[in-house]
Amino acid sequence: MDFFNSALGRNITFIRPAYFILSGFIGLSYMKYYYVFLFFVYIVSVLGNTAVMAVIYLDHNLRTPKYVAVFNMAFVDLLGSTALVPKVLDIFLFSHYSVSYNDCMTFLFFCYTCLSMQALNLVALSYDRLMAIMFPLHYQTKVTNRSMLSLIAFLWVFVIIAIFITVGYLTRLSFCESVVIKSFFCDHGQIFKLACNDNFPSFLISYLFPFFFHWLTFTIILSSYLCIAYALSKVASVQERAKAFKTCTAHISLVVIYFIPILITFTMQANIHPNGRIINLSLASVLPPMLNPIIYVLQTEEIKISIKKLIKRRKQSRIIVK
Repeated sequence: MDFFNSALGRNITFIRPAYFILSGFIGLSYMKYYYVFLFFVYIVSVLGNTAVMAVIYLDHNLRTPKYVAVFNMAFVDLLGSTALVPKVLDIFLFSHYSVSYNDCMTFLFFCYTCLSMQALNLVALSYDRLMAIMFPLHYQTKVTNRSMLSLIAFLWVFVIIAIFITVGYLTRLSFCESVVIKSFFCDHGQIFKLACNDNFPSFLISYLFPFFFHWLTFTIILSSYLCIAYALSKVASVQERAKAFKTCTAHISLVVIYFIPILITFTMQANIHPNGRIINLSLASVLPPMLNPIIYVLQTEEIKISIKKLIKRRKQSRIIVK
């Protein structure tokens, strides 16, 4: 981030602490059991998302735009869980509460990048469902693997630039007094509040971030489903409506699991106890990556068929070897 600050002038000096201290959960008993729970969630997330990525990669029938987005979702969940949970366990389970300044900025960058990309990936999936139901005859020409890859690549570039700017403004802050972050990770909102110089850009970002990556994305997804509902209302057959809606159930489940806890936390954070906010935010960060692959395996017929084929092929190969 040095070149980011060089644009401000070479004579400006920022007071950067050697480290930050993460306070985590204050005054709560038996927290080690919660960290064991996080470890269990992380293991399930890694196994589940790795399995989904492997199935999509191995089955050529799943090389479709929808599963390109699902593959990216599994990759983001895997990356996000790996960026967050092992570090949290190291900090609190083994009492390594201090995090160096550079490590904290890096920690924040990866956590916020993955959290933001999870939301935007749900938008990409809603776009796929919208086009499939509203334009079924032209879906294969309008939504291709190339167009979905281009959309996902654009979203990745956009998110990385946005979070890079967010972290860049944090590096412009001076920390003269407290270095205690009242959170379980390097939380942007908790860091800029510790600054002793002008933190207005970071303050503004703290409002723009949830508005754009949470409220706006949720509104876009909700609008897409209103359009889908309108399109389905024009379908005469009840069976056809049910069949079309069934293709959306997995995505709707992911949207509910991801957005509801986060929106509640950000909407009611002023009335929530700090420990309650931290627990809600931690669960909202770790549970979706664990539940997403389970939901797609249970609610998506194509993946279940693909898994059965792969298992059958594996058994046949063992019989041939014997």
